[in-house]
Amino acid sequence: MSTAEGPLVVGVDTSTQSTKALVVDVATGRIVASGQAPHTVTTGAGRESDPRQWWDALCEALRQCGEPAHEAAAVSIGGQQHGLVTLDADGEPVRPALLWNDVRSAPQTRRLIEELGGPKAWAERTGSVPSTSFTVTKWAWLAEHEPEAVRATKAVRLPHDYLTERLTGLGTTDRGDASGTGWWAAGSEAYDEQTLAHIGLDPASLPRIVRPGEVAGTVRGSHDLPFSTGTLVAAGTGDNAAAAMGLGLRPGTPVLSLGTSGVVYAVSKHRPADPTGTVAGFADAHGDWLPLACTLNCTLAVDRIAALLGLDRQAVEPGGSVTFLPYLDGERTPNLPNASGLLHGLRHDTTPGQLLQAAYDGAVHALLGALDLVLDEEADRTTPLLLIGGGARGAAWQETVRRLSGRPVQVPEAKELVALGAAAQAAGLLTGEDPAAVARRWNTAAGPVLEAVERDEAAFARMSEVLSDAAPLLERRTDAH
Repeated sequence: MSTAEGPLVVGVDTSTQSTKALVVDVATGRIVASGQAPHTVTTGAGRESDPRQWWDALCEALRQCGEPAHEAAAVSIGGQQHGLVTLDADGEPVRPALLWNDVRSAPQTRRLIEELGGPKAWAERTGSVPSTSFTVTKWAWLAEHEPEAVRATKAVRLPHDYLTERLTGLGTTDRGDASGTGWWAAGSEAYDEQTLAHIGLDPASLPRIVRPGEVAGTVRGSHDLPFSTGTLVAAGTGDNAAAAMGLGLRPGTPVLSLGTSGVVYAVSKHRPADPTGTVAGFADAHGDWLPLACTLNCTLAVDRIAALLGLDRQAVEPGGSVTFLPYLDGERTPNLPNASGLLHGLRHDTTPGQLLQAAYDGAVHALLGALDLVLDEEADRTTPLLLIGGGARGAAWQETVRRLSGRPVQVPEAKELVALGAAAQAAGLLTGEDPAAVARRWNTAAGPVLEAVERDEAAFARMSEVLSDAAPLLERRTDAH
């Protein structure tokens, strides 16, 4: 038996690499139990996963949670954004899901932007100019390369939708995750009929969009999980919107997330529409907006360079003039989907540690370059930058962000913020509170603040110059790929 002071809820993070589950006490925010299980991701021509693995991983993660999971009164699923899940008439996957970091749809992305009015029209209609991450481009790729799979598809879902539907038997999603598809209109907050007609996707195949605070359904009887039949199920949301809820984020506070991808975002009261495509104008999960910039290459790219050099990931050294743009998987910000890594300024006296530091610098540079576009003009630039994700506790990451941003950096002590945000959303169903207010009551953002240091303007300018000079070369690589 648990020793919880209030009802229990379950928050889930089904991410690119694994599924994590937390059982949380609604009254205190205390994590009563947790579990985690891995997924397999292909690393060939694209990035794909079998959605059934996500369900198996969820079952295993909850099994690890033990008895407290049986006592949960509500559950919510947070998940990796953008992934294309195609289901047949029986609800079974037609093919493996195309994941957010699958960049094969670059030609379809360029064509869709042009055919539907150009970048400005896309930004005004959907809030974002689609990149290869967006679901709409993946559907266009599938229609072109695997028409038989499209013909067999009767339902289209996002990763978190797939798990929610297996819990409830109902096809639902939320505004936060829907806003990353490319077929959701930001102005009307509904599916965009023009886009769907253009790509040949039947609106009836899409899930119902659940309003913030609305119950998505209840756990049905036929399942392999420890929940009681009738347990409340929240709408869930995408991983970044869930993490924003998990932090109890207020408008104007910037977040930099260091994970498989690098992300900067902030909650805003204003609907964003960036025609350059640098900032995605996503909705958040509880009625506001979440302007966001994302890079494909972050911790995995830096770890790969460390491995190639035979170094521990913390073994950085200062100094030197080497610059490294770590676009090992192509890149989303800047929009160079088929570019590769670029090394510049290598000399005889360059040390392995300096080269590793250059990889850190290159990964952080793109994110900080987008930060001013993410923040509203009235935002306080002295507010600490919240550093989250798998890299946030690494000293090399912390010091690189401080040196290149010139801002104070706060590192929340709470871990698994996506799952905590999902738990806060589930708790809101029981208490009637805004999930962000629940998270603030749980004090999830508490953590040490690292004071600001003088910004390394020379390093930042050097990377910007190299990127500008190399842009034609990187574009040629894109065209030739």
